[in-house]
Amino acid sequence: MPRVPGLKVVRSSIDGYGVVAERSFAEGEIIADVDGVQWRGCEEVDDRYSLKITDDLYFDMVDQTRWINHSCDPNAGIECGVDENGRAWARIVAERDIVVGEEIAYDYAFPVALAEPCRCGSANCRGAIVDEDEVDKLPGVIRSET
Repeated sequence: MPRVPGLKVVRSSIDGYGVVAERSFAEGEIIADVDGVQWRGCEEVDDRYSLKITDDLYFDMVDQTRWINHSCDPNAGIECGVDENGRAWARIVAERDIVVGEEIAYDYAFPVALAEPCRCGSANCRGAIVDEDEVDKLPGVIRSET
């Protein structure tokens, strides 16, 4: 797995493994250009570490960024798209200043159909990993776990 400068994979207090900053990042700074492999929705792929780029195009993160956890109060965000050659791209960007040793997290913003219980622990936790605009659509099963 390629090493991303300034990032380190560690055991996370949020869930499993996570990624911490080995240097500070300023708000708006690119934390990492994600290395990945694109795939289409019709392909049989383990999609646990994939970003949705378009309705049918996904980007499997194959570097340390795949271990970045979700938070309902994130310090980073994802920018992604398709370049002029039709290749998917993604990068992690600081949404606020990040200090050395701080865990990097972004809002996964899953659609309701993919929502799962959240363990981010932030004061703003929605109780589920779901797009904040869809919280009111959560099924009772997930809502009762939150």
